Amino acid sequence: MRLAATITAVGAVIALSLIFAVRIEGYRGHAAPSRPPHQSTTLPVKPGSYVGVYESGAPASYAGVTRFTAKTGIEPRLVVYYSGWFEPFKASFATTAARHGAVPLVQINPKGVSLAAIASGHYDSYLTSYAEAVRSYQHPVILSFGHEMNGNWYSWGYRHTSPAVFVAAWRHIVTLFRELGARNVTWLWTVNIMHTGGSISRPAPWWPGQKYVTWVGLDGYYYKPSWTFAPLFGPTIAAIREFTHAPMLIAETSAAPTTNQPAKIADLFAGIRLYGLLGFVWFNSVHNVDWRLNTTPAIAAFRRGAITLDRPRHE
Repeated sequence: MRLAATITAVGAVIALSLIFAVRIEGYRGHAAPSRPPHQSTTLPVKPGSYVGVYESGAPASYAGVTRFTAKTGIEPRLVVYYSGWFEPFKASFATTAARHGAVPLVQINPKGVSLAAIASGHYDSYLTSYAEAVRSYQHPVILSFGHEMNGNWYSWGYRHTSPAVFVAAWRHIVTLFRELGARNVTWLWTVNIMHTGGSISRPAPWWPGQKYVTWVGLDGYYYKPSWTFAPLFGPTIAAIREFTHAPMLIAETSAAPTTNQPAKIADLFAGIRLYGLLGFVWFNSVHNVDWRLNTTPAIAAFRRGAITLDRPRHE
């Protein structure tokens, strides 16, 4: 999807006194997550573990996520924000997310930046500062650089930047973070689904290699009433499984109100279970279409799906 995320406030990197653990024990409304004294920065990869959300206003404010929880009764396990190049890591937002048992997922967008320059080290000062801030945070962070690169709508993507240059930039970033000890990062490589034809290339040429990727992300939306999970996401999942079996997350999705939103929500949850995916992030905002959960049936379908998502299939 062609997103134009506006990032406002500059968050200060702060010392943390909070320790949290990602808990995969089902979704229990507003119940506070348990927080053991120590936690691993390696995230669980059990299928059906994650329901996440993007709310407009993030990361300047957590209020949208709070409203989402109040509306649905579901406290998301992932909270997303979009970050422009040169934006610092928003540690304050991440800390608030941690208090609610959530992991921050940052979509770093190199808009108007030469990926060749990134690969050559030209922006290492900025990346070093970012990596040090993430390392100081100490808790799990998911980073996705240059999402939807196999589409043609972003400067870092198809027909604007070559796959080889994208891969070189990706590998440089990951290597730098690791050399600086930022080992609390889950690297999410995110592509757009292939259903729209010529404006989207196959994902394989953009693959940085298993050594440089932790999870795979897919972005795709229900635009039409006839669209269902298997034909929408299935071909791209199959194409990716030809070169990796990394855990897979639907990193951005929603359903237009005109598609019979409750039915599409049920289909989305069923698809996550059928394909054994980690979960999904719901884009609960307005961008060309009002993608939000606004009706009682849609909210009920979302709550019902989230509560049952990680239960065994025979239940």
